[in-house]
Amino acid sequence: MLAADPFQQFEIWHKAWREMTTGDPTVVTLATASAGGEPSARVVLLKGWGPEGFVFYTNRESRKGRDLADNPRAALCFYWPEAGHQVRVRGTVAEVERDIAREYFHSRPRGSQLGGMVSQQSRPAADDDQLAEAVREARLAFDGREIPLPDHWGGYRITPTAFEFWQNGLDRLHDRFQYRLEAGVWVMERLQP
Repeated sequence: MLAADPFQQFEIWHKAWREMTTGDPTVVTLATASAGGEPSARVVLLKGWGPEGFVFYTNRESRKGRDLADNPRAALCFYWPEAGHQVRVRGTVAEVERDIAREYFHSRPRGSQLGGMVSQQSRPAADDDQLAEAVREARLAFDGREIPLPDHWGGYRITPTAFEFWQNGLDRLHDRFQYRLEAGVWVMERLQP
């Protein structure tokens, strides 16, 4: 029996996978595209989900940040081989509120905050020591003080317009079903493998 709400179905599968593995439950592949349509995918850490959408954080000046500024649509792909499940999510993207980003930023280990502050993510580095030196300088500058949320760092929320759930099947006859948002209502249909 499938849940009528895709977020409930996601939670059921995610919980089942967490119970059978010690893998990191926040790992997901994020796909974006530039304004010109050039695709790019990478693994990110999911930091929350619920009826409002799926949330992750990053440097907003990174490749993914630039893609999302120009083309605010993205896809996520969760793959849980131990369960034989895959979940794909497509949707629109918006930045999370700065207060929420600030709260999450300050919940991170201090070293991660410093790295997020000084890294020019996705930009060329002069050498191996450039980033390490920038972190050392920031560590000294903020010794004993709160590290402020950098202007270039924040979170994104993907608000789904479609989910696809895939379950491994014998002889590659996989069980697939999708939920599409139509006029504010989730419509579910099965797909052929």
